[in-house]
This record gives sequence, C-alpha cells and structure tokens, in this order.
Amino acid sequence: MRQVREHKEDLLLRLPRLQWVLFGFLLLIAARFWFVQVVSGDYYLEMAENNRVRELPLKAPRGLIYERQGRLLAENVPSYNLMLDPSQSQDLDRALTFAERCLKEPASELREALDEGGGVGSFRPILIAEALSLSEVAAIEAAGLEFPEFTIEVGHLRLYRNGPITAHTLGYLGEVNERDLAREAQSLRPGDLIGRKGVELAFDETLRGVDGQRAVIVDSRGRFKEEYGRDPAESGQALNLGLDLDLQQEAARYFEGKAGAAVALDPATGEIRAMVSAPSYNPNIFSRRLDRDAWRNLIEAPQDPLQNRVIQNTYSPGSVFKIVMAAAGLSEGLIGPEETVWCGGSTRIYNRRWRCWKQAGHGHVSLHRAIKESCDVYFYHLGQELGITRIAEYSRQLGLGHPTGIDLLGEREGLVPDPEWSERRRGTPWYPGETISVAIGQGPVLVTPLQIASLMASVASLGTQVTPRVAADSSVVEKRQLPVETWIFERIGAALWSVVNDQRGTGYAAKVPGIEVAGKTGTVQVVAQETWIKSEDLPYEQRDHGWFASYATAGDRQLVVVVLVEHGGHGSTAAAPLAKRLYEIYFRDYLDNSQPS
Repeated sequence: MRQVREHKEDLLLRLPRLQWVLFGFLLLIAARFWFVQVVSGDYYLEMAENNRVRELPLKAPRGLIYERQGRLLAENVPSYNLMLDPSQSQDLDRALTFAERCLKEPASELREALDEGGGVGSFRPILIAEALSLSEVAAIEAAGLEFPEFTIEVGHLRLYRNGPITAHTLGYLGEVNERDLAREAQSLRPGDLIGRKGVELAFDETLRGVDGQRAVIVDSRGRFKEEYGRDPAESGQALNLGLDLDLQQEAARYFEGKAGAAVALDPATGEIRAMVSAPSYNPNIFSRRLDRDAWRNLIEAPQDPLQNRVIQNTYSPGSVFKIVMAAAGLSEGLIGPEETVWCGGSTRIYNRRWRCWKQAGHGHVSLHRAIKESCDVYFYHLGQELGITRIAEYSRQLGLGHPTGIDLLGEREGLVPDPEWSERRRGTPWYPGETISVAIGQGPVLVTPLQIASLMASVASLGTQVTPRVAADSSVVEKRQLPVETWIFERIGAALWSVVNDQRGTGYAAKVPGIEVAGKTGTVQVVAQETWIKSEDLPYEQRDHGWFASYATAGDRQLVVVVLVEHGGHGSTAAAPLAKRLYEIYFRDYLDNSQPS
C-alpha cells in the first residue's frame, strides 16, 4: 500500500508541471495564430491572391520605320501565338499530340520549342507556335476545357514591306540569347526579340519600346476569369530614314541575278539615299521562329546573302584609286596639270614591263586625259615618284583605311598598306614593285563601296568630308575639311566630268543630258594576267570586278552614286548604266521642269 501511495503522490507532483507545459504549447499556438492572422495577415493574403492572379507580359509594339517621303518600310501586324503552360498540364505528351493535329507540325518541333523556352519545369507560359491561322485558333479554343495548358496570345509580327529590297539596310530581329540577357537583365526576358542586323540593331533601344504587364484572375485549373489590373506597354519610337525607296527599288532590280553593291548618298548631309547589296535575303523569315535547317541553308548559301557588301566587304578599288593618286601628286607638286607622260601601251619600271589596259597606248597624256581615259602608264610613273609612304598618307587623309563612321554596326575599315603594315602583318619588307600595283588600285589596297562614296562626296563638295548615316536627322550632320587645297579638287572634278561627258571618256555610258555628272570607272583584276585578255572570255569567277564612282549636280542638289558589280567586267558597261538610271530618277523633277514646253 505504501508503494501505491508513494507512486500516487509522485504523479500528483508531476501533474502541475505537465499542465504548465501544455499551457505553454497552447500559448505558442495562439501566438503563432496571432502573428499569422494579424501581424502577417496582409502578406499571406497577397500570397493567396497570387495563387489565383497571374501576371502576363504585354509586349510593346516595335517602332515603325519610314523612308524619306513617309512611305512605310517596317511595321507590326497582329499574330496569334500558341502558348503552353507546363504547370497546368496533366499529360504533356497528349497535349503536344493534340497540338500536332491542329497545327500540322511535328510534335518533335513543338517539344523543341518547349525545351528552348524553359522546358517542362517552367511555371510560365512558353511560346511554341507563331502566326496561327483563324481555323487553328478556333480548334485550340474549342478544346480549352480539355487542354487548359494552351492559351492564345495576340502578339506583334514584324513585317518588312519590301522584303529583300531593303533587307541589308533594315536588318532583322532575333530572339535574345544568354549573352543578351546577361547584358540587359533588367529590360530583356527569354523569348524577347531584338535587332540583329542593320537599322534594327543600330537603333534597337529606340525602336524596342517598354513592355507592359497584365494581371488576370484564373480559377483552380488556370482558366481566365477576369482582368485584375493592367500596366500598358509603351510603343517604340518611330524612325525616319533618308532612304529613297524609288532609288532602292531600281538598284535592287538592276542587281537581279548579279552580285555586288550600290550606294547613293547626299554629299551635303551624308544621308544614305540607297543601299543595296546583292544577293539579298528575305528578312521576314526571321519574324517567326527559324528552324536550324533554314538557318544553315541561309548561312551556307553561295555568295553570302547575309553580308552587307556596302560596308562589310572590301575590294581593290581599281582605277577609282587614281583620284587619290591625282590628289597626292598635285599636293606634293610632283605633277603639273599640263605635264605629259608617253603611253605606248606599256612601260618598263624596276626591270619589269607594266601593261596599260589599252594595248595600243594613249600617246602623250596629261593628268586630265589620264583620268578621262584611265591611262595606267601615267599613274605607274606617278606611283614611282610618290612612293608607298606618301600614297598611304593621302589615302588615309581622304578617308580610306578606316571606317566612315556610318550609324550602322559592323563596318569594315579596309586596308591601306605601307612598309610598317608589311613588316607587321606579313613579316616581309615592302617591295618597290608593289607600289606600282597600288598606284592603279591593285595589290593589297582594299576599300568598301561606302568609303568610295565618302571619297566622291568629298570631291563633289571640294574637300568637305561628311559622315554617312541612314537616319534622317539634320541636327547630327558631321563634317570636316580635308587637308587638300580646294583647287586640287576642282582640277580633279573637271577631269571626272570629262570621263562622263566626253565621248572618249570611259564613263560616257552614264551621261545624262541636262545634269552635270562626273565619275570614274574602275576595272579590278580578280586574277593576275600576263597578256591582254578580255574579261568576258574568262570563266565567271575569274572575270574582273566593275566599278563606277560618281556624283551629279542639278540645280542646288547633288547626289553621289557608287556601283560595284562583282565579276561584271568593265565598270563602263557593268556599273555606269545603273548610276545613270538612278540620277534620272532622283533628278526627274528637275529634268521635267528644264524641258522646253
């Protein structure tokens, strides 16, 4: 009995302790309830709301692009896009099979798009198909209860109205990659489109705009119930270009079936009036998802259609380089306007015979006639007197060997060789015979068509160099005066005028009655020739490139036109006719008014 009594007394002593412990637990639970419901009530209420409120992005419409007369070049059109939310799917394979039947696209391609967008672990809608037809939209919407993971989003599809005609100027859009996201983490999200080439790349921030946001309430199955709130998107700014669509279309037509480049600009402002590179491509294919095979076919296509030859390809300038040689010779006092050189069809310099393009020779030629009839022998001797160092110096002063500064990205700088370059890049000394080749624009000297256009603009304005640009903005005209005396440009300009307007001039095919056209033809050998062989008698890949660099004046307006036709043969026949046609179009109002009634 004593043991039972002691055990009972022991329990009675422990019971109050147990009661205090239970009271403490109840107190903690009550405090937790108070903290959750009172102190953190708003926070958990917001979390509950977020379980049924979804934030959907509102894509900002990209800014429109216009040419100089207000004609639309790039716009946005509505596009129905199919979005898939993996978190709402009970059977993803079944859902993709259904989408395959509706869209007539392989389920493998749809899954690939899903994986690229974030995969099955994503908790946000992923774009898996674009530009759906109305019948496809109807089929998806009709099965909304059965497949709640699918939603239709109305987006914006970039449309380039003139397709390949303006492709290299406008560029195209592409989906952001990891490098883009790391660079602009605050303003870009996966799936966004940004500029990849041309104007779209150079002015991307201006055109892009600011995305908005739309909050919607959904039910437990993720279906839309009502809109909760909206932060509207801000459209991108419109962009006006100095491009003239009439000139652009004419140049593009001329280059059908050809390879080469054409550029026209206003020498007073630097505004680009036309920029054509051939062959071209259709930038509209980039407005929707581009599969790997289509991309591979494009980058492996012959003659590289993605390359903008106006600013990204470099060529030997051929006889167009004689403009630089003339400026250097006159500035250095090595030649006089009336001094003559004998051309018998060839000459011997450094124990080697150098041929003129005219086998019979030109006889006694002055600087004026040497430019007009493009006599090689005259400039061989001038090159020997100048030497490569002075040739390189004047070339750079006149804008060669470095970018022009155009407001597009990816411009090449070209090459002006000199002894230092030869030692640094080739590891060999400069040989005097190389100077003779450079004197007529052959050898290692390389230029872009835009650099030649900038050079011609400087001649047209008697020594004022203007920075080319595609954007039409009169407040950013950049000019500088070249360190060459005005009278030298006047002398050269007079000779260039005779190239076009004298029947013996090599550019007579570009003559336009009523307009003062001046220019210089150029023929660039692709392969070295030891004898006089006509370019048209060679295989296509070995035929000469044809240049025509020019400017024209009508009233108070001027225009520079430079044309390069790859493997086109002589510049007089391959390139000059296009320049003539562009001048006729650009100055047609002047020509119409100047005709007698």
